[in-house]
Amino acid sequence: MDRLFYRPKDAATVLGMSRTAVFRLIKSGDLKSIKHDGYRLIPAEALLDYARLLQANAQKDVA
Repeated sequence: MDRLFYRPKDAATVLGMSRTAVFRLIKSGDLKSIKHDGYRLIPAEALLDYARLLQANAQKDVA
């Protein structure tokens, strides 16, 4: 089964950015996350949503 949630460090690896950058995205609201038992978790779907957002913005810049 694929992972449903990622810790910020793992999400950073998936996105190819730093852990600090992931927390910055969470704080700005660009990347959705939840807190559970003191842990910050990022749903896999939120990573896909952010990737789609990046693609859409890149297409706007080209057009």
